[in-house]
Amino acid sequence: MTAQPLDAPTPPPSPTAGADLRTRIARSARAERWLPAFDLEWKQALETARATLSLAQLYAVITTWQRRLDSETVVDAFIASGYDTSDGIAFEDVAGR
Repeated sequence: MTAQPLDAPTPPPSPTAGADLRTRIARSARAERWLPAFDLEWKQALETARATLSLAQLYAVITTWQRRLDSETVVDAFIASGYDTSDGIAFEDVAGR
């Protein structure tokens, strides 16, 4: 069995993850807004990494942007639906009264 425990650490991204991510963002419909934001966050994360000798901030930027890109089509579909939430669960049912 190849399943890993839920608390297993996430493997670090590849050395080219930042460049690969930037390429994906450039192909996105939101590239005009997202590229400057990614570049700024990436620059700040690099400066933090140089100052602290920790790659944690770079990994966080990569993870955040991967999630944004992975959910982009779902968000677009939600917006196109007119923000239809009829198939969702009421907040009160999840959080209680």
